[in-house]
Amino acid sequence: MKDIKNIKYLFLMLVTFLACDDFVEVEPMGKSSENFFNSEDEYEAALIGAYDLLQATFTNNTVAVSASDDFGAGGDSFTIDQPVLQNVNLMTHTPADQEQLRNVWQYMYSGLSRVNYLLENKDKTAFAGKAEIIAQAYFLRAYYTFELVKFFGNIPLKVEVRNGVKRIVDSRISVTEQFEIPRTASITEVYGLIQEDLKEAVLNLPATQDLPYKVTLGAANALLGKAYLYDGKFSEAATALNEVIGKYSLVTGAAYTTLFETSGENSSESIFEIQYTNVEGADWGCLQCSEGSYFIQYNGPRSPYSDPVYASGWGFFLPSQALYDAYDATDLRREVTILDLTTLKNLDDSSVYSAPREDTGFYNKKFVPRVSDKAGNASTAELTHGNNYRAIRYADVLLMAAEADAQSGGANAEAYLNEVRARAYGNSNNDYVAIEGPILDAIYDERRKELAGEGHRFFDLVRTGKAKAAFEAYNASKPADFEEIIFTEGKNEVFPIPLLELELALAVERWGQNQGY
Repeated sequence: MKDIKNIKYLFLMLVTFLACDDFVEVEPMGKSSENFFNSEDEYEAALIGAYDLLQATFTNNTVAVSASDDFGAGGDSFTIDQPVLQNVNLMTHTPADQEQLRNVWQYMYSGLSRVNYLLENKDKTAFAGKAEIIAQAYFLRAYYTFELVKFFGNIPLKVEVRNGVKRIVDSRISVTEQFEIPRTASITEVYGLIQEDLKEAVLNLPATQDLPYKVTLGAANALLGKAYLYDGKFSEAATALNEVIGKYSLVTGAAYTTLFETSGENSSESIFEIQYTNVEGADWGCLQCSEGSYFIQYNGPRSPYSDPVYASGWGFFLPSQALYDAYDATDLRREVTILDLTTLKNLDDSSVYSAPREDTGFYNKKFVPRVSDKAGNASTAELTHGNNYRAIRYADVLLMAAEADAQSGGANAEAYLNEVRARAYGNSNNDYVAIEGPILDAIYDERRKELAGEGHRFFDLVRTGKAKAAFEAYNASKPADFEEIIFTEGKNEVFPIPLLELELALAVERWGQNQGY
């Protein structure tokens, strides 16, 4: 997105002035809402501002991967490093925890608000191509809302009935309204709101775009299918996801081994990819100001690790032995997913790398920082990695479509599952056979291996009702000196609303806290 930064900052200045105007009466130094949205360029500027908060979703990944049964939090073994992530890892987090959990809440609502600023002005100026801009906005609102419902359940939203169905209102929440907005009635209601936004988005999105950050028809159908899948509407999910099948292709052969490196970005497998660049710096005072991602830095082995290919990092998000053992020796995904440093670990030499908390010797190779990438990072290098995040890729869609078909009596579940397996093994010798057991179990197992370390596993366990059993299996197989993880059903399926956010909105009673917290 580096070619559009100037437009984005112009827009950010605009919304800053608008925010100030609620509290002091001054003449605005920039444009106000009354004299904005008068041209296509101004709508594009607002849309870029809405896209910008996608880059903050790296903080969502820190929580999601920590919450997985397949990854330990790691971090400094001598102090409580990143205590919120440690608590999430052990399922001991509370409403008082802030940092990453509060960041998810704040950044996703900020993104949603920026979208709504555009949508409340969607009818102001007519020009050719506006329908596509509005369609992109509806996708972005659906994406931010999807992230919020995954983490926090039936979130507060401004809702109305429009054309006979419930919709999110196309306007921002005013300063006074924040003290009145209720929570939605249920998680199902939120998924319904997301689905309506996406059904509107698909009407005016193109199959391809001129710039990689822009949303396509395939991305909207994929997210729509995912929203239906999470909502238990399997027939609808199959229909939406089948619109994507055949429009993309899996990366195979040698190219697959570099799929998660910068050289593998925006490939034929990429359906929706969040773009990062390392040319715009950040510092510890404004982490969200970066155009890069510091999720990457978390995944490197702790200094003094030295390697010609992989750079050192903070020693977080450590794959478990059970995950490593889930892969066959001939499964290409093991090498792509896990950086195996167990030989170094067994040397028990702190000069090789500093052992993190609950060190397994395994690292999340999909996101381990590379020396070649890190060398060009601007400003505070560890905060500014340019590695993209593949938010939705074709392998994920194939497995979601397989699941939706298997759940709704479709005929293509095996074919979709086998396509993913064929890429993993380089042949068709591992096609699904009935002796393996129910095909749904095979699909869930395939999702575990295919998407490991990408932030999907915890939410897959929750939506399929398998979380408690998965954590019990982890406890049974973990090293004796690792802590147990107790997943409490009826509580840990979602995270607590940050207490400070409840208090700021005067909503401790009006919203209430999520069950069990």
